Amino acid sequence: LLESFDYSFNLFTHHRYVGHPLRAPPSSQDKIPQQNLESAMAKPQVVVAPVLMSKLSVNAPELYPSDYSSNYTESYEDGCEDYPTLSEYVQDFLNHLTEQPGSFETEIEQFAETLNDDALQELVELIYQLATSILNFSYMGARLCNYLSHHLTISPQSANFRQLLLQRCRTEYEVKDQAAKGNEFTQKRFHAFVHFLGELYLNLEIKGTNGQVTRVGILQVGLRELLNALFSNPMDDNLICAVKLLKLTGSVLEDAWKEKGKMDMEEIIQRIENVVLDANCSRDVKQMLLKLVELRSSNWGRVHATSTYREATPENDPNYFMNEPTFYASDGVPFTAADLDYQEEYQELLERKDFFPDYEENGRDLSGAGDPYLDDIDDEMDSEIEAAYEKFCLESERK
Repeated sequence: LLESFDYSFNLFTHHRYVGHPLRAPPSSQDKIPQQNLESAMAKPQVVVAPVLMSKLSVNAPELYPSDYSSNYTESYEDGCEDYPTLSEYVQDFLNHLTEQPGSFETEIEQFAETLNDDALQELVELIYQLATSILNFSYMGARLCNYLSHHLTISPQSANFRQLLLQRCRTEYEVKDQAAKGNEFTQKRFHAFVHFLGELYLNLEIKGTNGQVTRVGILQVGLRELLNALFSNPMDDNLICAVKLLKLTGSVLEDAWKEKGKMDMEEIIQRIENVVLDANCSRDVKQMLLKLVELRSSNWGRVHATSTYREATPENDPNYFMNEPTFYASDGVPFTAADLDYQEEYQELLERKDFFPDYEENGRDLSGAGDPYLDDIDDEMDSEIEAAYEKFCLESERK
């Protein structure tokens, strides 16, 4: 077979190159060896992909971001002595709080003790810049401001920490109208300021002489004016910022306004409804505004427990009859506790001691009396079955 195949192959190559003078017949070196031909016909060649070896190692050093600084943790126990300037120490501490907010309670006291009046102005600026540039730090920054306003022992002649902080916020507050209609960068910076001011309103406290704790009233007025600036320029980003601010502070603001007899929240809700109807904002933003109105109608999601317990009755509970059983009469008609004749029919059922075995349901006797099939059933077991059952019980006991 191989010889005939070899002859046919040579004959084919001879006729193939006869009509093509440019092609020379294959030489003896170009001929496929018979062994290789047999192996090629026997099984197809399989290409094996090279195995790539990973260069990863469990002993590789830890990866830190390019702007990460770990010298704070190493030199924290020594205070600010290892830092060239106090401002660098403050900046490093703020970065540390951003990365590890859980360390606030344990490390804030030692940090406050290292501050002096020379760095107070710079401290306020650093906290403000970090709280408005990193959104997640706004809450922590507000807590830090509240702690420093009460626990800083330094009192420079110019102003204390709280006064310097409010002055810095006032600088940004005075350009609110221009910022609300500015470019994208200006609006983003303005929205971060609005969020930080909302956190300050919730966390910055003033302790009175009698120990009473109140919020900073000027921040309440400022938030009201900021909301006016946002709704006066009903662009999507401004409206989203207003929704976030009201979700954060809406319940507290409304309670404070109600105590003073003001209807500011009613005016804000009315303004939101006008924006939904008239403004050319996106559909998603309108949906956010409607959800905010719904949240406010539910008392901002707050649930107040009832002061007195009242037993449920058909008069004060519309779902009173939902937990009562439903019965069916002989004609198949259901009747419940809501029916007028329920009490009489229900009492009649209770008086029947044998209604389970003998009670006729839907006109049918459930006792089985008169049924020829049931009458033929014998309760006694057949002797063969009884013997098999006893054998089964004995084997079970042995096992």
